[in-house]
Amino acid sequence: MTSLKRSHASTAPTTTLSSKTYLRTLKSGKVQKIVRELYLRQDIPCSSQLCTACLDLAPPSFHRKTEPFVLSATPAATKQYPQGHYLVPDTNAFLSAMDLFETEGAAFQDVIVLQTVLEEVKNRSLPLYNRLIALTKNEGKRFYVFFNDFRLETYVQRDAGETINDRNDRAVRKACAWYAEHLRQAVTARQSARYPAVIMISNDKDSLRKANAEDIEASNLESYVKGLPDADRLLDMVASSREQRLARETKAETLYPEYLSMSAMLTGVKNGTLHQGIFNVSPYNYLEGTVHVPAFDRALIVQGRENSNRAVSGDIVVIEVLPKDQWKAPSSKVIEEEDLGKNENAEVDEDSSEAIVTERERRALQEEVRRAHGQVAEGKKQPTAKVVGIIKRNWRQYVGHVDKDSVRTRTKDSRAQQTVFLVPMDKRIPKIRVRTRQAAGLLGQRVLVTIDTWDRESRYPVGHFIRSLGELETKGAETEALLLEWDVQYRPFPRTVLDCLPPEGHEWEVPKSVDDPGWTGRRDLTDLLICSIDPPGCVDIDDALHARLLPNGNFEVGVHIADVSHFVKPNNAMDKEASLRGTTVYLVDKRIDMLPMLLGTDLCSLKPYIERYAFSVIWELDKNADIVSSTFTKSVIRSREAFSYEAAQLRIDDKSQQDDLTKGMRHLMMLSKRLRAKRMAAGALNLASPEVRVQTESETSDPVDVQTKQLLDTNQLVEEFMLLANISVASKIYEAFPQTALLRRHAAPPKTNFEELGNQLKVKKGMELHTDSSKAVADSLDKCVDQSEPFFNTLVRILATRCMMSAEYFCSGTQAPSEFRHYGLASEIYTHFTSPIRRYADLEAHRQLAAAIDYEPLDASLQSKSKIEAVCKNINVRHRNAQMAGRASVEYYVGQALKGRVLEEDGFIMRIFSNGFVVFVPRFGIEGLIRLRDLPEEVGREQDSVFDSEDYSLTLRGGKVERKVELFQKVTVKISDEAEESTGKRKIKLQLTK
Repeated sequence: MTSLKRSHASTAPTTTLSSKTYLRTLKSGKVQKIVRELYLRQDIPCSSQLCTACLDLAPPSFHRKTEPFVLSATPAATKQYPQGHYLVPDTNAFLSAMDLFETEGAAFQDVIVLQTVLEEVKNRSLPLYNRLIALTKNEGKRFYVFFNDFRLETYVQRDAGETINDRNDRAVRKACAWYAEHLRQAVTARQSARYPAVIMISNDKDSLRKANAEDIEASNLESYVKGLPDADRLLDMVASSREQRLARETKAETLYPEYLSMSAMLTGVKNGTLHQGIFNVSPYNYLEGTVHVPAFDRALIVQGRENSNRAVSGDIVVIEVLPKDQWKAPSSKVIEEEDLGKNENAEVDEDSSEAIVTERERRALQEEVRRAHGQVAEGKKQPTAKVVGIIKRNWRQYVGHVDKDSVRTRTKDSRAQQTVFLVPMDKRIPKIRVRTRQAAGLLGQRVLVTIDTWDRESRYPVGHFIRSLGELETKGAETEALLLEWDVQYRPFPRTVLDCLPPEGHEWEVPKSVDDPGWTGRRDLTDLLICSIDPPGCVDIDDALHARLLPNGNFEVGVHIADVSHFVKPNNAMDKEASLRGTTVYLVDKRIDMLPMLLGTDLCSLKPYIERYAFSVIWELDKNADIVSSTFTKSVIRSREAFSYEAAQLRIDDKSQQDDLTKGMRHLMMLSKRLRAKRMAAGALNLASPEVRVQTESETSDPVDVQTKQLLDTNQLVEEFMLLANISVASKIYEAFPQTALLRRHAAPPKTNFEELGNQLKVKKGMELHTDSSKAVADSLDKCVDQSEPFFNTLVRILATRCMMSAEYFCSGTQAPSEFRHYGLASEIYTHFTSPIRRYADLEAHRQLAAAIDYEPLDASLQSKSKIEAVCKNINVRHRNAQMAGRASVEYYVGQALKGRVLEEDGFIMRIFSNGFVVFVPRFGIEGLIRLRDLPEEVGREQDSVFDSEDYSLTLRGGKVERKVELFQKVTVKISDEAEESTGKRKIKLQLTK
């Protein structure tokens, strides 16, 4: 039984609801009685500027001076609600239409976000919850969180037998009814004639019916949007219901198998008859995906639409292995959707239902099966599977362009609604069917959409339009597109974050007096000859170094890292924003900062000639670069110089320079080479990835040239000491916090990852690739040398990099110590400490190290394994996305730099398909597909060419001459540019010349 009782602990009008009693057995065997009480109040304000009663009632923290009321006294009026109105959306309204609520302009302002709804959104989707929280902080939108579950008049207790969902729907209706009556009384008290309507927004038919029965103003999203001034555009952003979609598809038939229930899937996975993993679609064949599962060494192949069963790349799926006679080798053919799916009608024809697989797709699949069975040895077949259910969708916002062939009405003044295809930039994502009233206006635009659903009755997923980013190929549209594609948080920092910055702004400086609290616990290292070495133009200087010879013949070496944790305190608004962003993202023409520029490029940056706070790691090293002792300390430093890699190299090599700073740099160079030699001897891998630098015009940022990055000895100098610092810090924080240290690991790749590359080297070059350990791999790669072609070794290292697992952040208490190892660095323990301006992981490591040396206590968030794991999960994703966004930016700018130019360059064949081959061009760090269908007939006809999968070769038969192209072969290609029809992106076009 539940009892209500008046609380006497406060003078505020508060009621206590004594709810439930729990019994908990302690480790000692004693039973502990726990009583949970809910305090209901009557002083939680409505936050309407029309209401004076709440101003008088509210405690000081809610007073106008410190907490201004959010909801306008003159909310927007529409034809439906001429007196003005406030909105109260339910949970599903936010889940299905967050894009609408984020719309800029006068629409969707003065919104009451109920506590009940906020909690439900958080439980259903954390990304949408974060977006909703951002809206509540946007002063222009006027979103107010009302704690209805804590206010006496709006609290709703769950009835016996009532579902949580029904209880929450009832809570929303009760809050709406209270708000309407409360505002009526407030306006009456002010002797005003009009008060705003309170509108419940919901797409739940039953909840709308009950609201109408209870005389509560209510509307579904579509009906509400129709009454807004910009209805045509906004209606495109409303997801249609399943009933509406089926009504349009008059002959809707089930095309895909039904998913298993969640309980059936979990039971199957538990007993081993089913398997769970992430569905990944091949970038070269949209009809083929793979799923890695623990039970198999190789990935399971999922081929064809029916077997993929509406899974989208990135979804967590449950799969069932197909019979062995259906197993086959991975695809050897490039199959792209635009090849087989051209001229499809985005609308479902009234006289025929869709087919799940087109005839052309069926023929392509049959050809693949015959090729796999006929040409590949039995031992190379791999298990195949079909998707039987989805555990978690990876749907997000997608950027693409409208397929012009799917647009029926092309007059811009037409507002007739039609269904069109949105072709995503990501070729792994299927076309998305979108209903829109502005199809003609969207042609030639980069467009943002989201997927709403993928019913069994529809061949393609269905989504809705969000907004246009601008014209295809324009710098602004393409840059925003890649940021959205890789989920980079690029919006300006909100005011709550900027309020956390030092009030002195750029005038802040290290206190002059060592008696100032800012010096407490810090060592004064301003007398040391410290310098930084970074890429040209670097302004966010994380690290600086020094070295000096000691009287005993050893060396003192220091790595000094920007003390970001002094400025960014745990759990404040700036820390939460940095945690969300995870990392700074570097594009060709801009930088998306993790921290506000004031910190990143000024107060934290270890600029020369001025004092800065630092966190220093200082070693005594002997002449062999072995560590004699280590010290960790907060410090104050004054860098003597900020070098670029090139300038530092020149300074070190200039024998006329004999000053102490230069001597210190030479000590660092000598020791770094010994450190590197020891790492390589231990099995560290020297891998490679294509890296180019795009030169841009200084004022317009337009690309003018592309150059391959040149690595100098000074690059390796900095790298070696950063690695040493990261390893030393990792050991220290793990020693102090064995269960919660934030570390970084790199798992050893399964041997099967190297099988293909090993076989390729053996067949084409007679070389052996040993993979028993990282040392064996490193030694093998050193021997993969072609005396006639110096680049061959780099090419092999690039391919070997793609066989590796991804490094990841983790919490030490979640892995056995044997799993800590960083395979690529051949280090038993590792973390990131040296770049806290641009990586959140490093900032967390700083906080743990500060606690480990007793500089300051450790925040509770860094003592919880679950919280650290959540941080690690996010920053792992953010780190990868930042890398991919950076590469996409380079790809775009390389395309723009080569626009209108035709060049001939050397390239190397990296991969062979039955209908084409991939060529890598070192100068531009790009790879492109040359398809047989694009070759002149005298060079080779697709239908006459012969693919030898065992020999990794393709014989081209055209005119009188027969040509053979094979893996690793050096070729000359003509490079031009073209606008790719399938993605709308300008890309490099390669043509074979020699």
